[in-house]
Amino acid sequence: MKEWWVQVGLLGVPLLAVYLHIPPPQPSPALRSWRASGTFFTYKDRNIFYRDSSGAVGSSDVVILLHGFPTSSYDWSKIWEGLTQRFHRVIALDFLGFGFSDKPRPHRYSIFEQANVVEGLTRHLGLQHHRINLLAHDYGDTVAQELLHRYEHNKTGSILINSLCLSNGALSKLPFFPGLEQFLGPTHNPRRRNSGTCGRQCGTTTGISSWTGSVLQYINQRKKHRDRWVGALVSTSVPLHLIYGPLDPVNPHPEFLQLYKKVLPMSTVSVLDDHISHYPQLEDPTGFLNSYLNFINSF
Repeated sequence: MKEWWVQVGLLGVPLLAVYLHIPPPQPSPALRSWRASGTFFTYKDRNIFYRDSSGAVGSSDVVILLHGFPTSSYDWSKIWEGLTQRFHRVIALDFLGFGFSDKPRPHRYSIFEQANVVEGLTRHLGLQHHRINLLAHDYGDTVAQELLHRYEHNKTGSILINSLCLSNGALSKLPFFPGLEQFLGPTHNPRRRNSGTCGRQCGTTTGISSWTGSVLQYINQRKKHRDRWVGALVSTSVPLHLIYGPLDPVNPHPEFLQLYKKVLPMSTVSVLDDHISHYPQLEDPTGFLNSYLNFINSF
């Protein structure tokens, strides 16, 4: 009788071969519509998808939305219309390697590069001298922290930040427990299968390898640059807010919230209903939107 691991190997090889040839899932009609409503700009020969909507008449306020891992700008779809009723312009992008943006591989994705992409988008849109409100989630929280550091240190090309709102993201010194969903992708969550985001983001198993490697890199980057990114939050005078879904397995309650308030006592906080988890803007769009607008209208 062959060793068990030989038998497993003999069975696994053909299964893997079949899996590698499975075509990627097709985007849902809603996601195709999202893509059609956006466009692309070029950052260092890479195509970056973004959506830019004009909204409230009489307002000059601009908000840029920074999505999390492993998803895309589509995460903001349920609050998009509500934001356009308050802001003159509502802008979201797919980070490099995510959503409809290019996914170079092999490639060492970094938070610094993603911040460069956001700065490139503001230049492309002619907003480099305009004060920007940043609304971020998860991975986007860390990109926002890097943008905040650059702003606070008057770095050339930095975004002029008017306010910063974070949501359900690990902040370097705070507890962080990557959930299974973050490695498998959102389509493994029954609540999110209709979004189709992982299908577009991952594309093939090679794509899955790319973004799995990406998350490992940004977790390591958070540790390495802890003082830089948490320091930016601690020292800033920019209005700061957190919207938090307390059922989050990635940033568990109450430890996450307790430490957040200890490290950032000047930040205001909105805690959503007990059943809201890691994707609050999708799970409770009304509560999320109201919390954000209350923050924006408070200063």
